Amino acid sequence: MKTEQKNNPLHGKTLEFIVTELVNKFGWENLANKINIKCFKSDPSIKSSLTFLRKTEWARIKVEELYVRYFSKL
Repeated sequence: MKTEQKNNPLHGKTLEFIVTELVNKFGWENLANKINIKCFKSDPSIKSSLTFLRKTEWARIKVEELYVRYFSKL
């Protein structure tokens, strides 16, 4: 199990950390263009986004994939 996690780019990263990093990199508007979900478009906040993403697996997966695409090589 430890070997799996060692190569997992999301290991040790909370959903809040991931969303915050994406917002810092892209801003809410560009993030909403990349991932078309209402919590990024209409009155966006970290808190409301986390609430939605924790309940909606497909959206959380898209957010995690975007994070890995842009940050995993850093």
